[in-house]
Amino acid sequence: MANRVANRAAGPAADHAAGAGPGRSGITRRLRVIGRLATLALAALPLVALPLAARADTVLVAVASNFAGPLAALAPLFQRATGHQLQAAAGATTRLATQIAAGAPYQVLLAADQATPARLQAEGLALAGSGFTYASGRLVLWSAQPGLVDSQGEVLARGGFKHLAIANPKLAPYGEAALAVLRARGLDATLRPRLVLAESVAQAYQFVLTGNAELGFVALSQVQLPGQMPAGSLWRVPAALHPAIHQDAVLLKPGQGQVAAQALLDFLKSPAAKALIQAYGFGV
Repeated sequence: MANRVANRAAGPAADHAAGAGPGRSGITRRLRVIGRLATLALAALPLVALPLAARADTVLVAVASNFAGPLAALAPLFQRATGHQLQAAAGATTRLATQIAAGAPYQVLLAADQATPARLQAEGLALAGSGFTYASGRLVLWSAQPGLVDSQGEVLARGGFKHLAIANPKLAPYGEAALAVLRARGLDATLRPRLVLAESVAQAYQFVLTGNAELGFVALSQVQLPGQMPAGSLWRVPAALHPAIHQDAVLLKPGQGQVAAQALLDFLKSPAAKALIQAYGFGV
């Protein structure tokens, strides 16, 4: 079942990016950093950035796991701007879509791709025409080991590793992008025996973080905390080597007519939201 996050930063990815390993101390440092970022962003946010609703409400959000941290940081800004709150469930986009089809009461989907929101609209599970790109993902080759990954990704051809983690290309856009990079480098066949397939890019990150794979293709947002250098070593993959990773938001059927749900979609287009999304390593 998808992990619950409600107005808090979740997951070890941000802990590690902040220079701390998994555990309470890393989580505490993570929350302090997010708190400082939220305070600064709140100070810069106009008090009337969006019209305040007459009645505060809570929007239920299904969010791709790679955007769970940024959404947690956005939550207090959203509440300040609109008066509404958000409650989110994070997980792989494909799994969230299955839950939506089964009747889960999510009102908004923040997917890791464009295909899933488009399909939900076509099936009548989301409001037609409500989808838009809220973020563009950036792929990186990352290792928790400093110095293992060079700035040009030559480690892929050079070797010196046994396992390379990627999200399943059949399930996740980040996995599809990773496979495209290997093909572009002419390493698809050579490295296929070393691939460790994960259900999602979040799981691929966990494989690398825990040492089950020496390196892996993950989202920049998983290893970059605003204002801090990423831990370990990484190669920022040129966008020309893989299909664009556009992440779309869509208003789901249970959210139609719900003021808080529409307010969240509008808020994601605001300058304050875009600035924080970019700070986490996404394009907007």
